[in-house]
Amino acid sequence: MGPATGHRHLDLLNSDMPPGVPPPASCRPNRGHSGACRTSVNLAVGRFVKVGEAIANENWDLKEEITIACIEAKQAGETIAALTDVSTPHHPESGGQITIFTDKTGVIKAARLLLSSVTKVLLLADRVVIKQIITSRNKVLATMERLEKVNSFQEFVQIFSQFGNEMVEFAHLTGDRQNDLKDEKKKAKMAAARAVLEKCTMMLLTASKTCLRHPNCESAHKNKEGVFNRMKVALDKVIEIVTDCKPNGETDIAAVSIFTGIKEFKMNIEALRENLYFQSKENLSATLEAVLERTEDFTDSAYTSHEHRERILDLSAHTRAELQQLASVWMQAQSKRTKSIAEELELSILKISHGLNELKKELHSTATQLAADLLKYHADHVVLKALKLTGVEGNLEGLAEYACKFSEQREQLVETCRLLRHVSGTEPLEITCVHAEETFQVTGQQIISAAETLTLHPSSKIAKENLDVFCEAWESQISDMSTLLREINDVFEGRRGEKYGYLSLPKPMKNNANLKSLKPEKSDSEEKAKIAKLGLKLGLLTSDANCEIEKWENQENEIVRYGRNMSRMAYSLYLFTRGEGPLKTSQDLINQLEIDALEGQADDKIPSYLPDSHVFAEEGLKVASSAQAFSKQLKDDDKLMLLLEINKLTPLCHQLQTITKTPVQNQGLLKVDKCITKTRSMMAILVQLLSLCFKLLKKLQMENNRWVSVTNKDSVDGKT
Repeated sequence: MGPATGHRHLDLLNSDMPPGVPPPASCRPNRGHSGACRTSVNLAVGRFVKVGEAIANENWDLKEEITIACIEAKQAGETIAALTDVSTPHHPESGGQITIFTDKTGVIKAARLLLSSVTKVLLLADRVVIKQIITSRNKVLATMERLEKVNSFQEFVQIFSQFGNEMVEFAHLTGDRQNDLKDEKKKAKMAAARAVLEKCTMMLLTASKTCLRHPNCESAHKNKEGVFNRMKVALDKVIEIVTDCKPNGETDIAAVSIFTGIKEFKMNIEALRENLYFQSKENLSATLEAVLERTEDFTDSAYTSHEHRERILDLSAHTRAELQQLASVWMQAQSKRTKSIAEELELSILKISHGLNELKKELHSTATQLAADLLKYHADHVVLKALKLTGVEGNLEGLAEYACKFSEQREQLVETCRLLRHVSGTEPLEITCVHAEETFQVTGQQIISAAETLTLHPSSKIAKENLDVFCEAWESQISDMSTLLREINDVFEGRRGEKYGYLSLPKPMKNNANLKSLKPEKSDSEEKAKIAKLGLKLGLLTSDANCEIEKWENQENEIVRYGRNMSRMAYSLYLFTRGEGPLKTSQDLINQLEIDALEGQADDKIPSYLPDSHVFAEEGLKVASSAQAFSKQLKDDDKLMLLLEINKLTPLCHQLQTITKTPVQNQGLLKVDKCITKTRSMMAILVQLLSLCFKLLKKLQMENNRWVSVTNKDSVDGKT
């Protein structure tokens, strides 16, 4: 079964599910209505059974169960059709109309059987999808184990190419599953795990190459192990989510956030309005103490200001006192129920609720102000740049100094994420805070090990590239944290016009009452998910192209130069699909495409940071032209082989130029999708073209050397 087959079948099953049968007592349609209803149910059940049987044929381990359920569905559909058949002569007439459901009990039984069998098939189909994800994950893990043990660069390139394809398949399956999930908490966890896998794929490439280039470097091995370990944890997390099963009976996030604790406590005290014996005074007091105990994360933090700390402590003490007052009034209300006591109880509940709201405001202010100050302070990444510089200079003393400063910065960000989780306000945002905390913790350690490797090998290009990749991941997480902070503020202040869930997911548009306006929302969401999947493959192809370019001794060769430009622009487009870089939205990209398509740019002004598809296509035509010039030096067979590859690239370049020039009308995402798809196809051909040109160039050089050697020998023999 192909990677998308299970999800496609599951979608078909849901769309073909027969409509519910209305209550027999109230359903007395005329002859025409009955025929249409019967035909509709028959067709729906028929399509449903057909898809179910297709799934059964592709999954032998579940074939028997699915087949039985399909037979039951078919029988139930036929029974309903028979019982609602107006052509049967046994239906008595009443008042000029036909009573269709003469056997009410039979119809109800058949409807229940149909519902039961349909549910069974859907559950079994869901098991098929889960099985696909588990199988795909196992393939990825197996290839990762091979990558960990590889000793030669050539072998690594081959295995990594396989790994890239397997990761794309896994991304497709998990992306579809993420969109299918109804539980917002699970959806957020899946988004976090998939974000880790996507970013770590690029890290794994450079970290492994650095290890192969410097096999005796301890920090390089430490850096590589960190990437592999994090990817394995993320893969396990995905399986936990899809199977809803935790290893060794582990529990979820151990500590409840302060805002969640306050919410539960307020619900408990407000329940006293309806029931004075809802719970004991001791339980209520223990619940509040558990909440206030967690505020120690704020008061014990070295980064909390003195003013905020004092205010939190005062509000906590005030809340305890208000609870004592509430308990006193509560006890009186249990013994004598008078109007004055009831009013006093209501006043006490309102007072403690107000006190808790003030505490929430103070905690929110403390966490968000700290986060905003940190983001502003570290916006220019001074320490990160200094680490890079000390690495290139091979300055071990400077490395120790800046590694210490960077570790302090990391701890500040980790603790800030911990505080933000307490005030995030929703479970999905809590999960995003935990993800950010883990990312800063792990990536921070890996940056230091990558910087140490570069410092020990300052002339190593691959060690420098590796440090750059980890630094980019750090900067990306800083950017994500800024978005996270904005979302937390929006939730707290009630400005949330959209249903914020978590980062790295397409956000739904605002709801409209018009049904027509709802349809594009689903389409946009699906298009965004598709673009994200295409982007991952594009990133991997960029890495493959860079590997091929590194093989060339003459880096100024025209084929290499134009190929490198294409690779840089493709990587910028990949960053766009992740929401990074200067262009943030699809409309930004479309505007840039159309401006550049109209104006054009000089060859010497190609910006490596803009995902400009028009210029990308021009660079592709230059690669094709340079390769064609090179082909004139080759023999017929080799020339033909090269021209076949060139002829694949040229039409794609022209097609991409046409797409960029075509104006869009309410189909922006479709245009972006087409541009990324064409770019990906061109990059795949570029990788093959670079590899072929390199091999043919080596072959040509060997033949020329052999010819020179023979000519020299003949010349010497002639003289003799």
